[in-house]
Amino acid sequence: MDIILVPGFWLDASSWDGVTPPLVAAGHQVHPLTLPGLESADAPRAGIGLRTHIDAVVARIDAFDAPVVLVGHSGGGAIIHGAVDARPDRVARAIYVDSGPLGDGGVINAELPADGDGVPLPPWELFDDEDLTDLDEELRAMFRARAVPQPKGVAQDPQRLHDERRYDVPATVIACEFPSAMLIEMIAAGHPFVAELGSVRDVEYVDLPTGHWPQFTKPAELGAAILAAVGRSA
Repeated sequence: MDIILVPGFWLDASSWDGVTPPLVAAGHQVHPLTLPGLESADAPRAGIGLRTHIDAVVARIDAFDAPVVLVGHSGGGAIIHGAVDARPDRVARAIYVDSGPLGDGGVINAELPADGDGVPLPPWELFDDEDLTDLDEELRAMFRARAVPQPKGVAQDPQRLHDERRYDVPATVIACEFPSAMLIEMIAAGHPFVAELGSVRDVEYVDLPTGHWPQFTKPAELGAAILAAVGRSA
């Protein structure tokens, strides 16, 4: 199976390095992406928006003859959902890592402080305690050293969706910061934050208790969870 890995904000393809070994060992082809504007700290970010990143994922989907699995971490969940909407017949499963599908008109996070065309990784004090669970000082230093400013438009642009066949694509949610039971309760209560997720017809939930960056805090466990989800997509 071809597996396209989409990182969250401030990260490039190498952020998946600790996650991919079990996928490769099982014979899958992994394709971690570095999205436009995240190639380096000096990369141009002007004019790069959410659609730019969605289109980059769609281009990778179109490069394969068979359906693929999409994996999106954090803000990458909105990006892969836009790609599912664009190619619902080409995605075997969408896997959301501490994230979920962003509905039409929603934005990923317009409140992040921007600097010109980019959004730098904020100070740790701006994150919730749940975000930072298991992210010790060494991991924080590593993350900050490798972080690249996120193109501002990706954070602020509204999602635009058109094809309701996206709801037929099976999904896996790997819940890290908060237990999946909380998401299920929110869906039952009609919370708008999870309205799009509640419309997906086939969703499985996997709990991986840790902070918001399991690719750093629990990479082996995340790789195993993704591998299990991919196995249910074959």
